[in-house]
Amino acid sequence: MPEVTALTALRAKLFGGFELLAPDGTEIAISGKRSRALVAVLCLTPDVAINRDHLSEMLWPGKFRAHARASLRQVVLGVKKVLDPICPEFLEVNRDRLAVCSPAFQSDLAELEQALADRPGMHASELLLAIVGKPLLDQLDLGDPFNRWLVGQRAQVEQRLQRAVENALAECRRHGNHLEEGRLRDAWLLRDATGPLSVSERRVRIAVLPFQSPDGGEAQASVALGLRDELVTALGQLPQLLVAGRASSLTAVKQDRPASQVAEALHVSYLLAGSVESHHDELRINVWLTDGRSGFERWAQVYRRDRAELFDLQTHVAGEVARELCRVLHLDWRDTAARRHEPGKEAYQLYLQGRALTARAIGDGVLPRAIELLERSLAMDSSFAAGWTALAEAYVYTAVYTPCVDRLAKSRRMAECALKAIELDPDQGHARAMLGIHRWTENDPVGALDLAHEAYRLEPDNPDVVLRLGAFLLYIGRTSEALPYVEAAIDLDPVNGRNFGMLSVAHLNLGNIEAAIDAGQRMVDLGMPSMWLAVATAASGNPELATEQYWQTRLLMNTVIFPPAGTRPLAGPALDTYWRIAARGVCSGSKVHRMVYCAMLDYLHSTLPDPSDTSIVAPAIWMGYSKMVFKTLGAQITPANMFCLMSLWADIEPIRQTRLHPDFLAFAERIGLVAAWKKYGWPDLLPEHHY
Repeated sequence: MPEVTALTALRAKLFGGFELLAPDGTEIAISGKRSRALVAVLCLTPDVAINRDHLSEMLWPGKFRAHARASLRQVVLGVKKVLDPICPEFLEVNRDRLAVCSPAFQSDLAELEQALADRPGMHASELLLAIVGKPLLDQLDLGDPFNRWLVGQRAQVEQRLQRAVENALAECRRHGNHLEEGRLRDAWLLRDATGPLSVSERRVRIAVLPFQSPDGGEAQASVALGLRDELVTALGQLPQLLVAGRASSLTAVKQDRPASQVAEALHVSYLLAGSVESHHDELRINVWLTDGRSGFERWAQVYRRDRAELFDLQTHVAGEVARELCRVLHLDWRDTAARRHEPGKEAYQLYLQGRALTARAIGDGVLPRAIELLERSLAMDSSFAAGWTALAEAYVYTAVYTPCVDRLAKSRRMAECALKAIELDPDQGHARAMLGIHRWTENDPVGALDLAHEAYRLEPDNPDVVLRLGAFLLYIGRTSEALPYVEAAIDLDPVNGRNFGMLSVAHLNLGNIEAAIDAGQRMVDLGMPSMWLAVATAASGNPELATEQYWQTRLLMNTVIFPPAGTRPLAGPALDTYWRIAARGVCSGSKVHRMVYCAMLDYLHSTLPDPSDTSIVAPAIWMGYSKMVFKTLGAQITPANMFCLMSLWADIEPIRQTRLHPDFLAFAERIGLVAAWKKYGWPDLLPEHHY
């Protein structure tokens, strides 16, 4: 491929009507609205390969698949005919996917984001003013599938720009640059006021905090739990609202911080909270909406219901609150869709209790109790699809977060539950994402990614679904494509340490060492293990600090992390010695320390009930112990060890030794990675011609 230079690079205007400009500034005439739309879609996500089936369904809705793909093929040929004489590097084409090469063009969106990320000055303000009143990809209308995609893309870009402007304003304040701070704020407010998104496309960010039940018993606490669950469900169905992830909302409120700090941590503009109180035969439900910036109450309401209405009031109150929020926030009201199936009162309360325990995950007997409650719920009402999805999640968490010796059995049971949920309700996206986990245990990453993409189509605002798609792409080495999904999951669920672990690995794989360290530190701050932080710190050239960071993980033993299944927990000097050997082996850079720890991994592999346990796989990857990687992941991928796959793709010593090993491609073929690459694109570090 010829080298791209400033003389050959094109320029894409994404705000307002789409234009593609030649290096001399003249517009390149691309005839046909679908041809223009195709180039615009690819320019919005440079270097991200997009599946041909997805593009053909979006651009030719209603056509048979073969006809749509044939139409897409003709459009691609026409576009290449126009662009190849000007910039042959622009379009990257293979049998299944299309992408544009980011060095081959510059967009007004990328220029604006770069200006905001650099030390902001007048240039950033001028770029903001230049797009006042110009919606992203305006004047493109190709039917409902495309329009739905465009609404989502506009919302994502708006969120990114808002965060970038907030960071730029903070940078101006840090440097005392008050003149530029004022200019930037004025430019953003002017653009925001003119509405780059129409009112129907704006999405207000809101978090639903746990409802309190200060003086009630178990039944009243169940009402509080159920009411929050109903509100999250009801508000999540309003297209103009974006609801923060449940897990982050729970974590943030436990930290007992002012409302403005909670809102900032959750990246939301509003907080919805409330309480359930008992007065004789009456339940009084207090609900209030707090402005996340000022901390002042924006709206409040009291709902009174008879105690006999314990179950029905949850749905009714949630609907009334959703209607009132639309009025207060000036949003278009639409009645939220009812569940496909309403479970009985007792079954629903058991479901809520089981979900609450599953969300906790960590703790002695927590997940077995959650499974017991959910199975009792489904025994009463086996037609409740959401109950089967919740039970599948409890089995996933059991396989991942507990030292169980039958992880594959738990995975199979999870798959059965997920399939039942999908059978009852085909819109259960989360169930599809979890079913994808089981596909990995069957060495079928193609099936896993197919399910993850479909899950994302169904539930693009579910942080668990979004993260799962990002994770699966990380596992196959498509880090550049995975990163936006990981970042989107964090945006939806920003106080979840697991998400930052994924972010740390993604940045490390891309060579962004400082960003990997920052994400790893955030993970640790949220109470998660420090190994990923240590690996990133070692890559930065500070083995002493990295070794100390890795060693600190021992403090989380038997609380957040557990010993390998079937073994007794270590304690005292034995625990300290083990973690010291591990820390030195992974982080010190000493070949002797690495050999000692590799010998210990050999012993563990030959003696542990699960020879593919995470405690063997992860350090084997970090130390470049290729043969052990092949003996573990090559023998059996489990829900617990599959996340280790994402660490294979860092181009640093000694991790790269596994990828460079002569047996790597045979290993990749055996576990289904090659098939996934052929369909979804080859890894960032492994060009197609390599195979």
